[in-house]
Parts: sequence; structure tokens; C-alpha cells
Amino acid sequence: MKSISRILVALDLTSIDTDLIQYASFLSGLIKPEKIYFVHNIKKYEISDLFQEQLKRLDLEKMISEELEDKVARNFDADVEHEVLISEDPYTESLVNYVVQKYAIDLVVVGNKVKDHGTGVVSEKLMKLLKCDILSVPAEPGLKLKSIWAGTDFSKESVKVFQVAAYLLEINEAAVSAVNIFNVPVQFTPYLNKEEMIPRIENHTREKFEKFLKRHSITGCDKKIIRGRDSSVAENLSNESEKAGADLLIVADKGGNVFSSLLVGSVTDELFDRSLKIPLWVAK
Repeated sequence: MKSISRILVALDLTSIDTDLIQYASFLSGLIKPEKIYFVHNIKKYEISDLFQEQLKRLDLEKMISEELEDKVARNFDADVEHEVLISEDPYTESLVNYVVQKYAIDLVVVGNKVKDHGTGVVSEKLMKLLKCDILSVPAEPGLKLKSIWAGTDFSKESVKVFQVAAYLLEINEAAVSAVNIFNVPVQFTPYLNKEEMIPRIENHTREKFEKFLKRHSITGCDKKIIRGRDSSVAENLSNESEKAGADLLIVADKGGNVFSSLLVGSVTDELFDRSLKIPLWVAK
């Protein structure tokens, strides 16, 4: 059974830190983990040489630590043990990965920023390095978990998505939608009538959906089959979940299927890099 005992929240001294801390507090109230680590990496090499002399007179680590301690104290009210960790490493991803391994972290929470304002710690490197689940949280996330979208391509890898959903359902009452995005294979469209192909593919998808849910004893979820049309699978999934008012989107880190590219690494990477309006949980 899925279990989240230790959570790492990656902070970077930007405005999204407050949203991450508040969401971590909300999530901790539901999950009740053993401990949460708030981690910040000081990149002194990014500071101009013009300020090196001033830095010698400052205890930068102490100042940042006090600032983050205060921010956590003001925004984290869950009754869960927590600790602020400050370090200095040229590569934030390697630091996060080190802490994940050292403290046996189950879930890493990062900020999903509008790309014009930088990506912070969210990167493809982090996605590939970490062996634990990752939760990407946007600015001003809703502090509720009543509607969960679980993406699937009917692969064995995507079963992990429903393990996360089942875990969250144990601790919180919510509606779960199992979602598949199907596309019409473009390599066949020059030779076959596209409009005739669509209902056949949709029926085939529906049959596979039923077999998948039955094979893995997945119950209690609403099935949604969505045609991919002209935009990417990631774009369709993010747009449709936001339009439906979902509070959380869960996908696996990889997968694969003939009629759906959902959960193949590149698609999950695209989802991870999009400026989503709802939290994205990547099950590993």
C-alpha cells in the first residue's frame, strides 16, 4: 500500500515559497507524515563579484535560515514535525537528490512557475534524478482535494497512478476520474477515413479501459475518454482537467500504448514543464 511518511519541500526565496508552504501544510493535515523538510540551496556563485566584500561580513546562511524559519512558522500550521535545511551546492538538483536519499523522502514538493519568471528547482534533471514521487504546485493553488484526475494509458506503469489515488482516498473523501487521451494514428490517415476511424478507436479504447480496471481491481472511479484532436496529449490533459475543475492531476513517470502517448516520458516531461493551474503529482 502506498505511504507518504517523509516530505521534502524545495524553497528558493521567491514569492511561490508561501504557496508551497501553505499547500504542504494543507497536505500534511490530510496525510499526517512523520516529518517535513523545507530545503533551500544558496547559490553564492550567482552573486556578482561586486558584492564579495560585503558577503564576507555577513552570515548569509544564518540570515536566510532565519528568514525561512519565520516564513514557515507563519504559513505552516499542521501538527507535523518539520525542519528547515539550508545548504550551498552548485547544483540544486543534486542537493535535493542527496537529501531525498539521506532522509528516505517519499514525496518532493516543488513550485510550478510561469516560465517567464524562471523555473526554479523544477527541471528535467530533477525529474530524471529523483526516485520518489514529485508534486509540482502552482502559485495560489486551491487548498482542497475533492476532485482527482488520474491519467492512464492502460500500461503496467500507470497502475502507480491509482495507487496514489487510492492512498489519497483513504485519508480524504474525493471523486476520482480515470482519464485516457486517445489520438488517431496519423500514419494511417492518408489511407483510411479519419471520421470512420474515430468511433472504432474510441470503442477499442473503452474495451481496453474496462479490462485494465478489472485486471487491476480498480473501482470507484469515473471513466473519461477524451479524443486528443490537434493538440498534444499533455496539453489536452492539462486543459481538460483544469476546465473540469480538478484539484489534482496524477500521472506516472512513464508508460506507453498504441493509441495513446500519455505517460510516455516525453509527455510527462511536457506536463511537468507546463504552467499548470492545478497541482501535478508524478508517481514513480
